[in-house]
Amino acid sequence: MDTDARELMAELREDHRNMSIILDLLADLVEEMAEDEDPDFELFDEIMRYMTVYPDAVHHPKEDVVYEQLRERRPDLSEDLNHVPDEHLEIARLGGLLRDEVEAIIAGAAVRREKMIEDSSSYVTYLRRHMRWEEEDLFSRIDLMLEAEPYRVDVSEYQNIKDPVFELEVEAAFKRLLASLPNTIA
Repeated sequence: MDTDARELMAELREDHRNMSIILDLLADLVEEMAEDEDPDFELFDEIMRYMTVYPDAVHHPKEDVVYEQLRERRPDLSEDLNHVPDEHLEIARLGGLLRDEVEAIIAGAAVRREKMIEDSSSYVTYLRRHMRWEEEDLFSRIDLMLEAEPYRVDVSEYQNIKDPVFELEVEAAFKRLLASLPNTIA
């Protein structure tokens, strides 16, 4: 089933807003670690599970589909954008590393605090910079393409996968994360 590309772009922008909220929570946990406090590692684990099961597995692949359409339909607008899929892979790699680290901590393994702080800070900074660039550059190019030629895009393999935190029915595995969101959201 094809989706109107303009509707998909609205979804992707909403995902960015939601991911920013989650990254704010993660940054708060990193700050606690930097101040020699013990953060809520179970919340940290939920954050990283969320980031790896929704943004990495659904959001970024949808962006890649739209990006490929841009490359095919408007090569003039896709100049200097070859790094997009590689950045998505790097975000997934960094997220997987962090998820492994926090799962190790919860399991009782020793993980150096400095490494956890460094890896977490790098992840937050990298993803924020990437999303800001997408909003300011990539998405603007896609909007230009859609103004000239609206079209439908096939993201059917992701259509039935809902955001496990921000959709109407929150998955049980993410209740702690939802309870930690600012009151204006939850």
